Amino acid sequence: MQIEKLRGKELDQLFKSILSLKDLEECYRFFDDLCTVNEIQSLAQRLEVARMLSEGFTYHKIESETGASTATISRVKRCLNYGNDAYQMALERVHDKKQPTKSE
Repeated sequence: MQIEKLRGKELDQLFKSILSLKDLEECYRFFDDLCTVNEIQSLAQRLEVARMLSEGFTYHKIESETGASTATISRVKRCLNYGNDAYQMALERVHDKKQPTKSE
């Protein structure tokens, strides 16, 4: 697990700050102060690439729809295949893929 290399009080503070945000508006305000527009867009782009990869889209389709480079797509794919399953966890939570069926 590569995250072990990152651990420390500064990152703990960052992650606790993110976890303390109450809603989407607070997230927009916090990240607007914390990051450049390009940094925020890069993070959002990676998550969209992960979603598209997990749904079976081709590199070409992902590249044309997101503007992500093949290097970025490959990196995200590596994380999906060999990472901590965090992309999938987050995507499932955000998109509520575990919705009950009509019979439930």
